[in-house]
Amino acid sequence: MNIFSLLYTEVLFRPLFNLLVGATQVLPGHSVGLAIIAVTIIVRLLLLPSSIHQAKSMQKNQGKMEKVRHELERIKKEHKGDQTKQAEATMKLYREAGINPASGCLPLLIQLPILLALYRVFFTGIGPESYHYLYSFVTAPETLNVAFLGLSLTAPSLLLGVLAGIGQFMQMKFFAPTAAPQPGADENTAQMMASMQKNMAYIFPVMTIFIALRLPAALSLYWVVSTVLGLLQQYLLKRTLKLTGNPTTM
Repeated sequence: MNIFSLLYTEVLFRPLFNLLVGATQVLPGHSVGLAIIAVTIIVRLLLLPSSIHQAKSMQKNQGKMEKVRHELERIKKEHKGDQTKQAEATMKLYREAGINPASGCLPLLIQLPILLALYRVFFTGIGPESYHYLYSFVTAPETLNVAFLGLSLTAPSLLLGVLAGIGQFMQMKFFAPTAAPQPGADENTAQMMASMQKNMAYIFPVMTIFIALRLPAALSLYWVVSTVLGLLQQYLLKRTLKLTGNPTTM
């Protein structure tokens, strides 16, 4: 095991796995479903400050972009047909206006490994084959309730898969972030990117459903809960921070 894999396991995966097992031990009926919901909520709350920072950064960039919109149009006309000069002039304008198109990426990069580790926790599941990840002070569960709302979390679920797909569609359709124009991007490129983003709003949900039909329902439950919390978070961020754009959340 290399150093990066070791750090990922010990710093992210193992603590989350023990949190899931601990939650299963203390929740009513030793319900794995309730434990998944509880752990997903806890992780979302821990990542909330990062999401707020990301949303504020995007809002600041959008405000600055609006101020230089006419200048961007002038640059496109002045350097029409010369993508290199257009990109150089756009980057110079961004620097002068204090615009950083990548400012919202850092919080996302921080969140991604945590969410991937959480995904791996639910994919690994709770069983004798994974008990070696438990800390010495966390006891292996004697009983587990893998039934949730009449569904077995160890088998694929069409219902949860469809709900996950619907949630994904709503998130991409109504809360998809509007990216800042990239330096040197012409009108055709911008239209192509907008078309791809529109198509993804339909493709990703369908892919989510097909993937869910091949994985344990525990993962589908996580996707449903995470998406619902993401929608709620995006709505509240827009209301409380008075954001005009759409903050990105995982």
